[in-house]
Amino acid sequence: MQYAVKGGARDTTHFCSRTFENQVWHSAAVLEALRARPDIQPDLIVGHSGFLSTVFLRELYDVPQINYFEYFYRTRNSDMDFRTDLPMCGPDERVRTRVRNAGLLLDLENCDAGYSPTKWQRSQLPSEFHPKVEPIFDGIDTSFWKPVETKSRRIGGWDIPTDKRVVTYVSRGLESMRGFDIFMKVAKRLCQERSDVVFLVVGEDRVAYGGDHRFTGGKTFKQWLLQQDEYDLDRILFLGRIPPSDLVRLFSLSDLHLFLTVPFVLSWSLFNALACGTTVLASRTAPVEELIDQEINGLLTDFFDVDEWVRAASEALDAPTSFAHLGTNGVKKIHDLYSMKICLPKMLDLYERTVNQ
Repeated sequence: MQYAVKGGARDTTHFCSRTFENQVWHSAAVLEALRARPDIQPDLIVGHSGFLSTVFLRELYDVPQINYFEYFYRTRNSDMDFRTDLPMCGPDERVRTRVRNAGLLLDLENCDAGYSPTKWQRSQLPSEFHPKVEPIFDGIDTSFWKPVETKSRRIGGWDIPTDKRVVTYVSRGLESMRGFDIFMKVAKRLCQERSDVVFLVVGEDRVAYGGDHRFTGGKTFKQWLLQQDEYDLDRILFLGRIPPSDLVRLFSLSDLHLFLTVPFVLSWSLFNALACGTTVLASRTAPVEELIDQEINGLLTDFFDVDEWVRAASEALDAPTSFAHLGTNGVKKIHDLYSMKICLPKMLDLYERTVNQ
């Protein structure tokens, strides 16, 4: 069913309450659409909190509600204040961030049960609601995301020379939240120190998360960054957005995958890279440490320490067979803890317990 939103936040709506205003309009639209369909009588309601609230449906249906809590915003020790090396958010933006939690708080109080995809994401919620929310990941389809043979080294329109080590970086958008600038510094150094490496970057030239527009002067973060320094763009190749099947091949081809994130929602690309048996070098930030165990299924280093990134990357590239066990263990961890066959039964169990209670 489609629902139609008939209003939303305006320029005159207070800066801090615009997100909540839009949530209310979406929630009201869902309620109106379902009121028009009395033939629909659910046994259970499951809603993704943040874009709308299921609290509106309490007056229409006397049934249990489960909410998916993806991210609770914090202004300290979070994505908001992690990048101290870049222009920080102002006080108005920090206040707005706190207010953005209003819809989630409504659903946390209202729901019968909830879930978050990782333990870290649940830990961001107010502690009094933790007993109500279970960590259940969405699930990786390991019949698709798995190591594959890569007879062809042509990816995203580029032919990768057989004498080059392949280092990969994947992000929905090329932005500071995912450490794209740190990655580029590392790539620049490795290009200067090694002739046997090529970098393949997957992602769109846009900002998906964060507020990089605050300081880029109307440019994308990538455009702004490339103006700050000189990079070997003959060996740092931008593939843009590629099909998932090509991404599987890319991860299987990769000698080393670099992943960076501030304390924020983990990228699915990290789970996918591990599922494909890629050797991963990632930032030592709290969300990542839940998934990667140092020197067991990956390597961790300080987000900001470019020297350490270069050292660790070179060590892995010099002796790839010595680090191959990390990829093997990465596949096992995804299968054991994050695969669809593990996560889906947990989700169904949550549904059944909530309905039966």
